[in-house]
Amino acid sequence: MKKALQTKIDLKTKPLGSLGKLEMIAHKIGMIQNTLSPDLKNPTLMVFAADHGLADEGVSRYPKEVTFQMIMNFLNGGAAINVFCRQHDINLKVVDAGVDYDFSKALNLIHAKVAKGTKNILKEPAMSMDICMLALNKGKEILNKEFEAGCNIIGFGEMGIGNTSAASLLLHKYTGHSIEECTGRGTGHDDEGLRKKKAILKRAAEKYDVSDPLEILATFGGLEIAMMCGTMLQAKKNGMVVLVDGFITTAALLAAYQLDKSILDNCIFCHCSMENGHKYMLEYLGVEALVDLNMRLGEGTGAAVTYPLIKSAVLFLNEMASFENAGVSDSSN
Repeated sequence: MKKALQTKIDLKTKPLGSLGKLEMIAHKIGMIQNTLSPDLKNPTLMVFAADHGLADEGVSRYPKEVTFQMIMNFLNGGAAINVFCRQHDINLKVVDAGVDYDFSKALNLIHAKVAKGTKNILKEPAMSMDICMLALNKGKEILNKEFEAGCNIIGFGEMGIGNTSAASLLLHKYTGHSIEECTGRGTGHDDEGLRKKKAILKRAAEKYDVSDPLEILATFGGLEIAMMCGTMLQAKKNGMVVLVDGFITTAALLAAYQLDKSILDNCIFCHCSMENGHKYMLEYLGVEALVDLNMRLGEGTGAAVTYPLIKSAVLFLNEMASFENAGVSDSSN
């Protein structure tokens, strides 16, 4: 299949390699779906939300209640991710993985809360292993429902005040990069706020000596990150295309990668975040992002705005004429 896909791409009416990354995406999706004519069905973007105990230490410029307020904004259709998903006909699903708020069951929300936020990791691990495994398994269940409904391409976003801190700690523990390299401004810290954030994360990192990948996720991660990790692993098992957004979603992918290296075969890394540590994640995984738009919003916005490029890759593979069909001489003639 690998060679047949490349031949089909090369015989399109264009110079070899002239569609650049679109050719690589077309080839990858063909390999994922094991077909010369791939199809994107029911594209869905899932935003996972949860709170973080470490937010109580002032690692974010925003108070914790912004998490549930932004969930309501998503549900009311007013956030950036709503705009971009509407623009590109992407199904948007919002998941309460662990928000410290009691949402009405009547809301159009996937109710998957396993706890009301993580613990303050300056005092205790973010999650017990049981809670972490519960979040992973909930993610797998959620993914299977989307898969059974006919979705074969899934994107990921997140919301959770304090989650850049969790992502920075996971990057530090999984790759060995220093806290200084792993930590960025998050929601917009000034220099003093960034200095304080780095100091807090350094204390948290030094408090625990853990090396098992799941234990690292439980100790330093977030409920939304753990649930995304489980969802990503199940998407790989189900043979789906996985669209990876920015810093926090790549932290979830980093955790998933520790558990199944082959997950990269199904991943398209949509954009390079402006958050400081994201480039180190991409380098560690040996991958290249599709675009760099200086974005750092989260919510899955990077995945949503690049979806048309991914769609274009599939369309050229399926609909563009070959030299033979078009009666055009190729370079070998």
